[in-house]
Amino acid sequence: MAVRTTIDIPEPLHAQLKQTAQRSGKSIRSLIINAVEQTYAPQRKGRRITGPMITGGKRGPLYPVDKTPYDLILP
Repeated sequence: MAVRTTIDIPEPLHAQLKQTAQRSGKSIRSLIINAVEQTYAPQRKGRRITGPMITGGKRGPLYPVDKTPYDLILP
């Protein structure tokens, strides 16, 4: 759901937005929305995890025979 709002933009800035919109093939509205989203979107810290968090090393059995959890954690 969109919310309609009105803002006053100085004429030189509006002219610049209009030129940028025409060159990029986008609307002034989409340029403003993208700028607001980039400025006020929640910042993600760190990098995105794309693979397994733990690599290498010895992996435990898929179906352990022993039911003691300490045998699975400690070598």
